[in-house]
Amino acid sequence: MHILNLIRWKNLLMIILIQYLIKYALLEPFGVSTALDAFGFITLTLSTILIAAAGNIINDIYDVETDTINKPNHIIVGKHISEKMAYNLFIIFNILGVGLGYYVSYLVGKSAFFALFVIISALLYIYATYLKRTLLIGNIVISILVALSIIIVGFFDLLPNVTAQNQSTQLTFFKIVMDYAYFAFIINLIREIAKDIEDIDGDHKVGMNTLPVAIGRDRTNKILFALSLIPLLTIIFYITNSIYKNQIAVIYFLVFIVGPLIYLCIKIFNAKTKKNYSYISNILKLIMLSGMLSLLLYKYILL
Repeated sequence: MHILNLIRWKNLLMIILIQYLIKYALLEPFGVSTALDAFGFITLTLSTILIAAAGNIINDIYDVETDTINKPNHIIVGKHISEKMAYNLFIIFNILGVGLGYYVSYLVGKSAFFALFVIISALLYIYATYLKRTLLIGNIVISILVALSIIIVGFFDLLPNVTAQNQSTQLTFFKIVMDYAYFAFIINLIREIAKDIEDIDGDHKVGMNTLPVAIGRDRTNKILFALSLIPLLTIIFYITNSIYKNQIAVIYFLVFIVGPLIYLCIKIFNAKTKKNYSYISNILKLIMLSGMLSLLLYKYILL
């Protein structure tokens, strides 16, 4: 169980869910030309979660000092799992993940796509060892990597099968995938900053230059509130311009995405304590899940 917690198994399940929703709720039902069969797609997903798991492990290894202050009851490395074993798992998962990434690239006939797995793996290491200590750059990079876990499905399942005849259809669905990647990026960026506010005490003591450490909790909270308005306004714009004719979709987006986003804005505006920001982080997880589950509605939206 400690290993499962170390690799953040709940987050990995979210990646699996999102990728399978894109493949089997968005692409396959509409007869879009896809490059990966069931085995190939399993390989892509497995590669993604192995590399993500490795990133979570190296992040925990380098977070021991700050977690001792911020989350003493959640420390795994050095307490339940030795640092040597954690490093070994990090190396094994990375090798397997990148290796499977090379195989998937070979399957779709796009060997150059293999570089994407190497870049993601390298960025996760650089993030854990250096970038997360820098002002905003670490937050942006990790949010881009979260978005890439969605975009990667488009790269490997849609782009290899683009032809002159189906280019318009393929790119239309790739744009939908990109829209969800954008949503994941902004929600994760908000969550990362909220977590930085929550962890300001430990981050300050170990010399991390996060946004709350640099400009203070109150100013960062104002930025967080402003950022929380972006997905809210974006979703409202999407409802009024794209799906306003579909009652089922409109009701879903209003109840499960717009409503929680308004609630999020209110909670951020009034947030004061560490517990408040922990709660905000959990709300953001649920909003992310609700957003991704909306992929199930496309059989109604695109009729």
